Amino acid sequence: MKLKYFAWVAEIIEKREEEIELPDHVKTIDDLMNWLSDKNDGYRIAFNDKKKIKYAINQTLSKEYDSISRNDEVAFFPPMTGG
Repeated sequence: MKLKYFAWVAEIIEKREEEIELPDHVKTIDDLMNWLSDKNDGYRIAFNDKKKIKYAINQTLSKEYDSISRNDEVAFFPPMTGG
C-alpha cells in the first residue's frame, strides 16, 4: 500500500510518502491510523485528533470507516479551505 502525507501531517511524520505492507487486521482508514499510531510518536501525534485530518483512498475523499486494501493509495492531509 502506498501512503502519502501532506502539509503539517508530512512535517510531523517526517516523510511525504511511504510503501507499507498492510497487516491483515487493518481493514479501514481508522484501523490504519490506529496501527500507524502504534509505530511511533510522529504518527501518534499526527493522528491524535482525527477531526483535524482528512483522507483519500485512490484520490477520492473518504471517511474513516471506508474499507482499504493492499493495492490502494491512501493520502492524509489537513482539512482544505476555499478562497
